[in-house]
Amino acid sequence: MKATLDVINQMQVDGAIGKYAIGGAVGATFYLEPSATLDIDIFVSLENSPGSPLLTLSPIYDYLTLRGYQAEKEYLVIEGWPVQFLPPSDDLDREALQQAVETEVEGTPTWVIAAEHLVAIGLRTARPKDFTRILQFVESGVLDADKLGSILQRHGLLAKWEQFGVKFLGGNP
Repeated sequence: MKATLDVINQMQVDGAIGKYAIGGAVGATFYLEPSATLDIDIFVSLENSPGSPLLTLSPIYDYLTLRGYQAEKEYLVIEGWPVQFLPPSDDLDREALQQAVETEVEGTPTWVIAAEHLVAIGLRTARPKDFTRILQFVESGVLDADKLGSILQRHGLLAKWEQFGVKFLGGNP
């Protein structure tokens, strides 16, 4: 993964992307036991194309394909890892990206979405694998309950959190 992150960091230095942070299952491994995953989800800030209100991933694809990296389905394979670049889709994603935590992978600096934001995003997404990961976060004790509560409140997810607690924890989480 180090080589992949080196490329992504260079993309940022070269201006192909703005701030980025690792999310999804790989992001969770910074806090939990590693789990099987096929790809790296990179939340990334992008600039609108000049004169257009739309975001485009074209600069990312152009940058990487010019350097010999290949696209496969929704991924770009960078140094052996399928990477999915995800622009923030809402205020929760934007906040998670803005408040990402700086860390290192084998000496390479990188950013990862905070545990509480990963839980909130998982709760919003609501796939079975997200619920499994949320349970792992709850059981691990790494969550700051006040921070999580504040995030859930700001983004209208408290009712979903209560439903999660009833369904998976036998009461409120």
